[in-house]
Amino acid sequence: MATDLDSGFDTLDPRTGEVLAHLPEHGPGEVAAAVARAREAFGAWSALGFDQRLDHVLAVRDLLIDRIDQVVDVICSETGKLEPEALSAEVLATCELIEHYRKYGAKALRSEKVPVGSLLPHKRAWRSYEPMGVVGVISPWNYPLTLAMTPVVSALLAGNTVVLKPSEVTPLVGLEIGRLFAEAGPHPDIVQVVTGGGPTGDALVRAGVQKVAFTGSVRTGKQVMEAAAETLTPVLLELGGKDPMIVCDDADIERAASGAVWGAFMNAGQTCMSVERVYVDDAVYDRFVDLVVDRAKAVRQGRGPGHDIGSMSFGPQVDTVERHVADAEAKGAKVLTGGRRVPGRPGLWYEPTVLVDVDHSMDVMRDETFGPVLPIMRVRDDEEAVRLANDSRYGLNSSVWSADDQRAEQIARAIEAGNVCINDCMVSYAVAGLPFGGVKESGIGRIHGVEGLRAFCNTKSVLASRFDLRREVQWFPLPAWVTRSLRRIVRLRYRRGLRAKLQR
Repeated sequence: MATDLDSGFDTLDPRTGEVLAHLPEHGPGEVAAAVARAREAFGAWSALGFDQRLDHVLAVRDLLIDRIDQVVDVICSETGKLEPEALSAEVLATCELIEHYRKYGAKALRSEKVPVGSLLPHKRAWRSYEPMGVVGVISPWNYPLTLAMTPVVSALLAGNTVVLKPSEVTPLVGLEIGRLFAEAGPHPDIVQVVTGGGPTGDALVRAGVQKVAFTGSVRTGKQVMEAAAETLTPVLLELGGKDPMIVCDDADIERAASGAVWGAFMNAGQTCMSVERVYVDDAVYDRFVDLVVDRAKAVRQGRGPGHDIGSMSFGPQVDTVERHVADAEAKGAKVLTGGRRVPGRPGLWYEPTVLVDVDHSMDVMRDETFGPVLPIMRVRDDEEAVRLANDSRYGLNSSVWSADDQRAEQIARAIEAGNVCINDCMVSYAVAGLPFGGVKESGIGRIHGVEGLRAFCNTKSVLASRFDLRREVQWFPLPAWVTRSLRRIVRLRYRRGLRAKLQR
């Protein structure tokens, strides 16, 4: 694909600042060409049965596994992740999603009978799920493999073709995805990859695709939705989170503290489902804080084996973390551990940080931090915890910690979020059968599960005759008895009580 390399961009290793590659910034013409290639491939691909499409996706999975060392190395070099995290949260999660759809995907897309009721007993009805066309996928940098492959695989299995624009922070992972699909079998053009920043993404949204799946910030998600609105292109948006954790007075505090530390610092806190704020019952607050601080200090940050987390991935995100911590301190919060970049180390390294004496006047409790920061707030009871948890423009993930299942489930129902974990955090995403998505400003639509496949389908309603009548009752000319009969039908069918039904 020809382009002007002088207008390109660099991708960096966040652990060192080293330039990994210089890549082209694709413009509207090149994006349109990619969409055209995907549209040309759509005809043959959509004509395949589900099992044939699945076979190709399974071949891609086989090739991914064959190249696992290469793919993991690219992920780690562009994100700063450690290898175990890249393997589990990226490769394993992708393979498991494909496995789920291998088992259940065909059933999810099968036509379904729909009851027609007693008014039209001579009719039969069903709904079918049909591919939309070309889907534009704009994927983020924090999980560049799995958060690209999830919509890509779902769209493909539903019968669509895809143009993928990976984040400009992690484009090499996106190019690896493109190579996997191009080299896995006889359908090399079903996934096209374009590289670049915001203008490239904007061009993709406006390129005449049939749906856009975007994962990223609320601000950019709104821009995507605004651009898509010009052509009424439907969107699937998985946006930010400010995910609350509620710790009740009967919780297993040891487990809750360990969960909070993992949930806040895994992937250096750069997860939309991260534990971003904790509300702890006054009765167990002090004990919980002590345990969290001890565990946070024990988190091993660095490169290679023997460490728990790596660096952050994106320079401006480190700036956000610093700004949130500074704002909290200026408003009275205390840093119990961390609270700064790792001294003397090049790259994007920020220490695991625990804050207390926080409140909702602080940015760190209201805006997405997306970094290794864990603010903890004392609450009086469950009611206050729920009220504060819901005091947010976000509603993606959440967790409740209690030894009482009924109490935990009651709190879970009260939390305004698309996903809730009880006595655990974040892992609901690993259950590929559970739909994942947010409410409020955390997004529109769902991935995973039945919903994740049907999100990339047009639902078609079909009505047919079991047998043909000479004419339908409602056709012209209307019989003289129609009005009287309709009144009687309405009363007999819908009025409650036998006596009332029979009244004239």
